[in-house]
Amino acid sequence: MTAAPTRPDGALHFDPYDYHFHEDPYPTYQRLRDEDPVHHAVGDDIWVISRHADVFAALRDDETFSNRMGVSLDATAWSPDAHKVMSFLGLDGAEQARVRKLVSAAFTPRRVRELTPEVQALTERYLASTLATNAEQGEADWIRDFAGKLPMDVISEMMGVPVPDRDEVRRLADLVVHREDGVRDVPQAGMEASIELMTYYSAMVKQRRANATDDLTSALIAAEVEGEKLSNGEIMAFLFLMVVAGNETTTKLLGNALFHLSAHPGQRTELLSHPDAPDTLVVPWIEETLRHDTSSQMLARYVVADTELAGVTIPAGSKALVLLGSANRDDRVFSDPTTFDIHRDRSELSQILSFGTGRHFCLGANLARLEAKVVLNELVRQVEHFQVHADRSVRVHSTSVRGFASLPVTFTPRSA
Repeated sequence: MTAAPTRPDGALHFDPYDYHFHEDPYPTYQRLRDEDPVHHAVGDDIWVISRHADVFAALRDDETFSNRMGVSLDATAWSPDAHKVMSFLGLDGAEQARVRKLVSAAFTPRRVRELTPEVQALTERYLASTLATNAEQGEADWIRDFAGKLPMDVISEMMGVPVPDRDEVRRLADLVVHREDGVRDVPQAGMEASIELMTYYSAMVKQRRANATDDLTSALIAAEVEGEKLSNGEIMAFLFLMVVAGNETTTKLLGNALFHLSAHPGQRTELLSHPDAPDTLVVPWIEETLRHDTSSQMLARYVVADTELAGVTIPAGSKALVLLGSANRDDRVFSDPTTFDIHRDRSELSQILSFGTGRHFCLGANLARLEAKVVLNELVRQVEHFQVHADRSVRVHSTSVRGFASLPVTFTPRSA
């Protein structure tokens, strides 16, 4: 574990753009919780909230900790127009309730459940290809060969994105979340990728209005609640949110799951020794990964009025940052929080904040859990051992998501 970044005088230093911080933010999080739970990072003028109780309170109080400027740290994205690209994540109150209700009428739990056969088929296809690469080269890249492909294909299938377009949509989504060393905002490539994605979805929405099909895009167009319908712009914003938030976070979850289990050989052996009934341990594996190293690390909030939290007054008009990744490691809630443990008590796992809480609880949580469950169940069925080559892994550099750009793994398939 790397040491928490400090200034030469030993003072606590929080820099969410720092590549060193991205490698391991958790020592910094611990110092924040213990020394300065509502920390004013003067350089970026953000108020950083790190303890579980305070993160929970801020997420539940959207009248004070508002989404009206969006949820991103980046100056370019911090805007009253954030909802135009991040849908209801950039709205509050009645506006948020209206858009979320309409989106939920199309993006239903039933629609998610009905994706199970498609997720299973994609899993089998990409796992076969990954294991073939492993057989030829002695290893495969779990992100490049599998985890970086499947979540986007699931979302694209649901939206109705044609197969030939999916690689390009995935490439653009990766550019949107990547942050360049020394650039404290969305890089130019990310801005251009966002424009290209929105242009693509604009054309897709217009096409579906002319010729409806059996996909989520057409369902969003048709959705109606109490006489209200979604505009083209609102549909495009939700599609953009799905492809960035839904795709990236699930890719990172699948990478983090293998990375941490491989680092705990006893738990790995136990889990892989139950190929015929894997659910019992796969679900706790997913939930502990979400707690121990969540894909979504932090969310920004606009502070509407002066408010006191943990004895500190945050001024009205401030940008606050709630640290989901820190809340999930708080020893005030979780026993031995730095230890990865697939046998962690369910009562603790029920308190994780990886998907938020309150009226902004992640709408895609069920889809992410479904994909992870199908994928990891199938992996356990087909593989008797795997070893992550952590020394050659490459992390993604992002202020919002945590995970890997490359994760070399050697797999030992089960005998036929």
